[in-house]
Amino acid sequence: MPHPLAEALLEWYAREGRDLPWRRTRDPYAILVAEVMSQQTRLETVVPYYRRWMARFPTLEALAAAEEEQVLRLWEGLGYYRRARYLHQTARQVVAGGGELPQSEADLRRLPGVGAYTAAAMAAFAFNADTLALDGNLQRVLSRLIDLEVDPRSPEGERRLREAGEALLPPGRASAFNQALMDLGALVCMPARPNCGACPVRAFCLAFARGTQAQRPVRPASRPLPERRRVSAVIWRRGRVLIGRRPPDKLLGGLWEFPGGKVDEGEALEAALRRELREELGLEVDLEGEVGVFRHAYTHYRLVAHVYRARLRNGRPQPHAHTALRWARPDELGEFPMGKVDRAIARRVAAGSG
Repeated sequence: MPHPLAEALLEWYAREGRDLPWRRTRDPYAILVAEVMSQQTRLETVVPYYRRWMARFPTLEALAAAEEEQVLRLWEGLGYYRRARYLHQTARQVVAGGGELPQSEADLRRLPGVGAYTAAAMAAFAFNADTLALDGNLQRVLSRLIDLEVDPRSPEGERRLREAGEALLPPGRASAFNQALMDLGALVCMPARPNCGACPVRAFCLAFARGTQAQRPVRPASRPLPERRRVSAVIWRRGRVLIGRRPPDKLLGGLWEFPGGKVDEGEALEAALRRELREELGLEVDLEGEVGVFRHAYTHYRLVAHVYRARLRNGRPQPHAHTALRWARPDELGEFPMGKVDRAIARRVAAGSG
C-alpha cells in the first residue's frame, strides 16, 4: 500500500496538477526537450518555446538534421545556450547510434549535458522508473516535510532528502509522484510564503507542526552579484554593421555579438573599446558617440554594456576572437541568434537609433 502522504498527494495532483503540454506525451524526446528547457527557467516562459521547438523539430531526426544556427535562433531568449547545443549534440549522437534514447539513468547520464536530475526525470517521466527526480521544488517540499535543519544542497542534506523521498515513492507511480511534488512546490509550498492552509499533506509536515516552515529550506547567506563592465561597438560600413560569432567554448558560444570586450580596472571606456577592437579585429575606428547603456543580470554577475557608434579608420576586420564575421544590414540582424544584450543593441540599430 502507498504511504498515506503519497495517497493524499496523488489525489490532490489528480485535481490540481498543472496542465503542461509535455505531460500529455510519453515521447522520450519531447520529455527531454521539456526537461532541458526547464532547467533554471520558469515554466511559464518555457511553454511557448517548447511548442515552437516541437513544431520546428518534432523528432530527434529533425533536430539532428538542423544547423546549429537554426537551433540557437529558436532558443534565443531562453538563456543558458549551452543547453541548446547539448540537445543538438544529443540528437546527432543518438540518431547516429540508431535513433533511440537510452532508458536507464546511468546511460542517460552519458548524453551531452545530462546531469543527475535530468537523467532521473527522464527515467521517471518517460520510462516510469521508480526513481526520485530531486529538483529545487522537491528539495523545498521534502525539507519542510522532514524539517531538515541543514542545507539540502549539502551532501548530508541531499542524502537525507533522498532517503525520505524514496521511502514515500509509490512503486509504479514515480512519474505522477515526482510531478505532484513539483506542482506542490510551485503552487502551494512556495519559497517565501508557503500556503500551508491549502496543503494536502500538512498533516504529515514536521515543519508545519513545529512552526519552522518559513526557515526551511536552510540556505547560506547570499552575496551580492559583482558588476562587470563591457564596451561594444556598432561599426558601420556602407549601410551595414559588423557582427562576430562567439567561439563555442565561450559564454554564449555560437551566438553573434557586436564586437568589443571587457573594461580593465581604471581604464577609460573609449580607450578600452579601441584596445579591444585592435585585439579582436585588428581595427582602428573613429567613435561617433554613445548608442546607449545596456544591462543584464547573469547567474554570477551583472553586466553593464556601454555601446558606441563607430566607423572604420583603417584596417580590415580579422576574426581573432570570433569564428566568423559578417557585415549585416540592420533589417537582417533578426536572422542571427544573439544574447539578450546584443539583441537589445540590434533592436536599437534596426530602429535607426544605433
